Amino acid sequence: MLLEALSSAIVGLVLAWVAVRQLPHRLPARVLVVPTGVAGALFGAFLVNTAVDAGSLVAVLVGAAVVSVASLSLLVRPAGRLGRSATA
Repeated sequence: MLLEALSSAIVGLVLAWVAVRQLPHRLPARVLVVPTGVAGALFGAFLVNTAVDAGSLVAVLVGAAVVSVASLSLLVRPAGRLGRSATA
């Protein structure tokens, strides 16, 4: 259980670091992005560990990565301004 949690936190940290490196202009401050990635990964690991109950490390890490990416995607801002005309 401890190995799963530590591995999931590392996966979330790596995914958050990649997101910060790839999309610095579309994400909020790094102080918000990194904990979101780690928390998403830990929550994903918890969900998969609860659902599978056997504790397959590969399944837990895949679930951690999926939930971490989904959490990080919620932080991404639109690339451009939304164009709203005065007549619409």
